[in-house]
Amino acid sequence: MLVQDIVALLKAREIYIAQDNIYQKNYDKGFATDLMSDALALLKDETEDVLFLTGLANVQSLRTAEVLDLDTVILVRGKPLDQQMIETAKDLHINLFQTDQTMFEACGLLYGKGMR
Repeated sequence: MLVQDIVALLKAREIYIAQDNIYQKNYDKGFATDLMSDALALLKDETEDVLFLTGLANVQSLRTAEVLDLDTVILVRGKPLDQQMIETAKDLHINLFQTDQTMFEACGLLYGKGMR
């Protein structure tokens, strides 16, 4: 599923874009968690691109994405973001989007469109 379609489906807002062509990138897999230890444990051997969804709206989610070499994070539940998070996304070159959808809703919508 193309990022442009994901953004439209989730009614997501662009917070920071690190790559000009990100909207044309395709993701077939997604992973959602608020526990960064789960992400580190379960995605450590993942070799394909994975879309990362989380409700953890602080720099730890971006640091986790950095360790896992993930380039795009979608924050769910529309939590307020501080400037430090946006600056960290810029420093780490991580694409950052936000949606007001809950984690459950976002995952259900993506799963319904074929993402696994």
